[in-house]
Amino acid sequence: MNSTTKAFLSGTTAILFGMAANLALAADGENFVDEASAKGIAEIETAKLALDKSDSEDVRSFAQKMIDDHTQANQKLAEIAGQQEDLEISDNATLMDKAKAMILQFREGENFDKAYANNQVMAHEQTIKLFREYAQNGENAELKQFAETTLPKLEQHLKHAQELASTHGAKQ
Repeated sequence: MNSTTKAFLSGTTAILFGMAANLALAADGENFVDEASAKGIAEIETAKLALDKSDSEDVRSFAQKMIDDHTQANQKLAEIAGQQEDLEISDNATLMDKAKAMILQFREGENFDKAYANNQVMAHEQTIKLFREYAQNGENAELKQFAETTLPKLEQHLKHAQELASTHGAKQ
């Protein structure tokens, strides 16, 4: 890895940790919808990258499940948001999630699988935190219900991501 790539990755990592604090803003409906839908988009984008770059059947299977499940969740979230005038879903992943996807683009083969699995553990831990926070403290009853019913699937994703990380030697 050359010094330019190392500098880029170091800077990107700093951005990732700095933006994690934004999860606390998700207690109101507008922020929750924006953040949750952006995370769903990020899951879909990184999963598509995994389908393209990974040769591991377990990684590819997990990636397809992320595309299917997060597409379905974002469609439900869009349906809820569409019924209320003050809520809009995101049409992009957050800057933090875009940076994570850029890091994955530099990886190949087993190195990619390891990085993707680690990314998925971190992403699902953050998403679960966001959904739990809203399920407990949210203001909009329909969004609270969405958060509560989506949490078990997100927890399954985290467990599966942890298993992938263990299989592919990623840190957890």
